[in-house]
Parts: sequence; C-alpha cells; structure tokens
Amino acid sequence: MSKLSYDSVDVLIYDPVAANRTATRAALYALGFRRTETVSTLDAFIESMQKNPPDIALCEAQGAPEELCAAIQQMRQGGAGYNPFIVIIVTAWEKNNSLITKVVSSGADDLLLRPFSTALLGSRIETHIERRKGFVITTDYVGPDRRKDTGRPSNTEIFEPPNSLKMKAKDKLSSEAIARKLDTELKAAREKLTSEKLRRDSFQVCILWRLMQEQTLMAGQVSPDLLKLQTLTQSMENRCRDTEFEPAVEWCEAVLAAAEGLSLGVDRNASMHLLGHGALSLHQVFHPEKSAADQLSEIDATVAIIRARHQAEALAS
Repeated sequence: MSKLSYDSVDVLIYDPVAANRTATRAALYALGFRRTETVSTLDAFIESMQKNPPDIALCEAQGAPEELCAAIQQMRQGGAGYNPFIVIIVTAWEKNNSLITKVVSSGADDLLLRPFSTALLGSRIETHIERRKGFVITTDYVGPDRRKDTGRPSNTEIFEPPNSLKMKAKDKLSSEAIARKLDTELKAAREKLTSEKLRRDSFQVCILWRLMQEQTLMAGQVSPDLLKLQTLTQSMENRCRDTEFEPAVEWCEAVLAAAEGLSLGVDRNASMHLLGHGALSLHQVFHPEKSAADQLSEIDATVAIIRARHQAEALAS
C-alpha cells in the first residue's frame, strides 16, 4: 500500500469552541495536513462548504445537533454547494442514541467521539480513503449505505461517490488532473442524484396521494401527508427546471394546484381526482417503462405494507 500524503488536502473544521478547533487542527497537522480552515459558526461552515468545498470536513455537533445534521442532509440532497459528496466526519462529546440517529440520517460519513487520539483520527480518515462506503439514494436519504441486512432484497443501487480526498491523498494526482477528474465524476454523480431522486420522489407523491384517500379529517385540520406532498412536489419542480426533465414541471404544478384545493377545502372529491391524475402522470414521466396498471399495482402494494405497519404500531402501543 502506498503511503498516504495529506499536504495538498483541503480540510474544513467547524467547532464553536476555540480550544477544540485548535486541538483538532493540531491533530491534523501531526498527521500531515497543511491546508486547514477553521470556522466557529454553523453559518460560516455552510458558507465555506458552498464557496470553497473542502476534501474533508470535521464538524462538531455539540450545541446544535439538529441544525448541523439538517445542514448536512440538505447538502447531501444536492440543495447546497457544488459537491454533495464531501467526506464528512461529525464529532461529539456525548454519543447517545438520539445523536447517532440524527447523524446516521443526515448522510454524514462518520461520528467520532471526543476526546480522540491523533492515531484514531488518522485511522478513521484512512478508512474513508481506502474503504469508503458506497452511497445510496432514497426519498429521504442520500449517503453511505448502512443497511444491516445486506442479504435483504432491495432495488436501491449503491454507487461510488466522487472522493477528492482519495484523489489527493492516495492517487496523488496533479491539481489539473484532479480538477478534470473531479469535474467529470461530479457531473455524472449529480446527474445520477437528480434522476434517482426524481424517480423515487414521484413514487412517494403517489403513495401520499393514496394514503390521503382514506383519511378522515376534522374541519380545519391539515393532513401531515398533504404538507409532505406539497414540500416534495415543490422540490421536484425546482429540480426539474432547466433540465431534461422540464416536461415534468407542468405535472408538478398540477399536483400543487390540486393540493392547494385540498388545503383550502375546495370540493374534496374533485381535488383528490385531480391530485391522483397529476401524481400518476408525474410518476409516468420518470417511469416510462411501466404501464398504468403496473404503476397502480406497485403503488397499492407499497401502501398496503405501510398501512399494515401502522396498524401493528397502533396495536403495540
């Protein structure tokens, strides 16, 4: 194995505590990192990730774990910054189940408990160079594949994300070669992220429509599924504009118009009919290989599983 070289690797450290930033920077320096930027606020961290994307980021969860993990999740979803695939290590002083769940759900690569040794930090970084987990894309998650049951059937494809940390530390490419390789890989990966997200989100819109059909709401009550559908569809519309999926925009608008009708209490039957037509038409744009009957069969099978799970949870409680 060739020796890893970190002198050209760009690192970003976010920690609100100055002493911790200094300690982390010193540990990285001892490992050979020479290009390190530190920031003390979450806003500065997000801005730096967007304007000057590093090869690896270490960010502290203490104080605002929800906000940090939400920011990481947004970036992984392609909503912030040019590179959604930066290696991200979250640090924390207390590793509880709640924090672990938040970090795992955010799509971060790792969670490192403080205080950590230089050797442990170096080992974790080496892992993300030599054996970084493949990424998966689902409706709610983009990040390392963490499924425990690898033998369980799944239609979720695993792909290798662009890794500029590896390009610099292990492959030791020239800056020009890295720029070309990273640009090519990022373009392909972002296209994959966009297309796969749209495919899965269009299916989720149909699921939400089906779930809403049997809901009985009190006057003035707003369905959480309706709110989720509106947010998801708006996100899809934004992703589709100025891309090869531009034709899907009109169906996004149709779904949103029907959803607004439901929100305002306009003729529920008519609004649900329009919502169903728009949702299925939107789904067809991203699944042209499936017939209308196949679409409904797959949607209803998934809805049946969701309802059975909800019933089991209700009985258990």
